[in-house]
Amino acid sequence: MTSFTFADRPIKKLCLFDVDDTLTIPRQRVSKEMLDVLAQLRKKMAIGFVGGSDFSKISEQLAVDGGRVVDQFDYAFAENGLTAYKMGKELPSQSFIKFIGDTEYKKLVNFILHYLADIDIPIKRFGHASSVPGPPKANGVSCSDLFHRGTFIHQVRAKFMQKLKETFPQYDLIYAVGGPISFDIFPRGWDKTYALKHVEDEGFEEIHFFGDKAYPGGNDYEIYNDSRTIGHSIKDPEETIRIVRELFLS
Repeated sequence: MTSFTFADRPIKKLCLFDVDDTLTIPRQRVSKEMLDVLAQLRKKMAIGFVGGSDFSKISEQLAVDGGRVVDQFDYAFAENGLTAYKMGKELPSQSFIKFIGDTEYKKLVNFILHYLADIDIPIKRFGHASSVPGPPKANGVSCSDLFHRGTFIHQVRAKFMQKLKETFPQYDLIYAVGGPISFDIFPRGWDKTYALKHVEDEGFEEIHFFGDKAYPGGNDYEIYNDSRTIGHSIKDPEETIRIVRELFLS
């Protein structure tokens, strides 16, 4: 029988968290209040994050004082779990490029770049590089805010996703709404439930998942509704803090 890695935790459960709009404001650094709550929670049970972004972007948001984000969480899953860490140690990874092949990947990237160049949104600007976390600015307004409005008023993102589905049906890819301005592309089955294969051997009594995109078409939908998890639909980090405190820290 496999020994329980987290035997020092009084609660034999796992809490997994989405990143944007669950642990942080999109693409912003995590708040001190959230870090304090996570530290308290980690004393009682195992915790981890499951983000759709790559590891470097998530580290920018969650790493504290130059430390390693993998040391702050028991499990760290980037790109839906394709890049994975347990207790600070890297686990076997998977690659979208290896899966689809360099030639086909190049076709997909070229199409995306051409499509982006031709999108007609209300305002287009080149941003400037900044050491401050978050997107570049255009006339004092975040570029992501401008595109966010375009997403919902002009349905830019929905049309883009539909066009990709029609253009590349042979790839059997899934397109899921991610952050406020993004969407995720991944092979069928490589949604956030992919991360669960890395935690199943621990025999947790319960696995709780917190995420804001738990609706059909959102990138939290599959793991939120998975039979192996107890899902919590979150609208913002403040609600995450409230529910965690109510369930586990009261």
